[in-house]
Amino acid sequence: MTKTDNFYCLILAGGKGRRLWPCSRESYPKQFIDFFGTGRTLLQQTYDRMSKVIPADHIFINTNVNYVDLVMEQLPTVPRARIMAEPIHRNTAPSIAWATHRISHLNPDASIIAVPSDQLVINDEVFKQNVLDGLAFVSTHDELLTMGVRPTRPEPGYGYIQMADPVEGGVYAVKTFTEKPNREFATMFVESGEFLWNTGLFLANVKHLWNRFCAILPFVLRKLDDLNYYATAEQEEAFVQEHFPSYPNMSLESGLLDSAENVSVMKCGFGWADIGTWHGIYEALPKNNDDNVVIDSDVMMENSRGNVIKLPKGKLGIIDGLEGFIVAEKENVLLICKKEDSSALVRKYVSEVQLKKGERFI
Repeated sequence: MTKTDNFYCLILAGGKGRRLWPCSRESYPKQFIDFFGTGRTLLQQTYDRMSKVIPADHIFINTNVNYVDLVMEQLPTVPRARIMAEPIHRNTAPSIAWATHRISHLNPDASIIAVPSDQLVINDEVFKQNVLDGLAFVSTHDELLTMGVRPTRPEPGYGYIQMADPVEGGVYAVKTFTEKPNREFATMFVESGEFLWNTGLFLANVKHLWNRFCAILPFVLRKLDDLNYYATAEQEEAFVQEHFPSYPNMSLESGLLDSAENVSVMKCGFGWADIGTWHGIYEALPKNNDDNVVIDSDVMMENSRGNVIKLPKGKLGIIDGLEGFIVAEKENVLLICKKEDSSALVRKYVSEVQLKKGERFI
């Protein structure tokens, strides 16, 4: 048996991606888009990255029932039995709980890493080593391990993990966790040197993780075991389709990380950005001489600084005199808004457009 035989991965690919509207749409969210013109979608890039670390037959995909066909189209080598399709959006805690249940029955000695499908990783080799080290740690420690990176700016859109005493090999106990602080607190966190950004990458052995979920989530998957411990993947999914709505809309951060009990963080060096907001993309990507970020678009710009531009193929953008804006177009929507605090603005616009103009613009 090799050291990776007990290592498993869950790729989280069920989100609606509304913070990158209008380029990310509810029917075709960002994880299924080749956002940067690399030839591979964000989901495909995540799978490529994880398949260099975890055996391919140990990688599971979590998604929504509406996106199963997209997952199968983009990852044709992944069998349907390893695509876990939820009937309703319920955030990350129920999603990871289901995968923990499935994997624990396949291998009770397994350790699992849950990976968002919409992240930018700069150094794949460092990432691979960090993941292997993290999985080795949780295989011998009953801890929830999150992977943190040193913040490069006071970004209010990220979660911040305060490190406590060192445990071993770059792993620290967690003192506090703060999700999306205001800019003033984010600045204090960065200047203190005690905080890491939360990457949303979580690792644990399945026995410990299952015990933690049993304490915070309704008696859903445990009821399945009472009915039929040896349920097939198809029987399990049918049960989940019926009972999954009983779960609360709970993130793993709010369910397990907030308490900081039996939680550790690994200080990682692979270079990271969350491809979740326009402002986050702007901060993460290289700038041209005028500090503009142009994403796979044909643009002529003058007297313009600090913008992020994403236009459809075949469109030419002529931009003059613009500073600090998002210009994003897809199909029937053109968005032009201030880049600062764009996450709140985009959520506001999505809600208003949905109410006033209908679903075809969302």
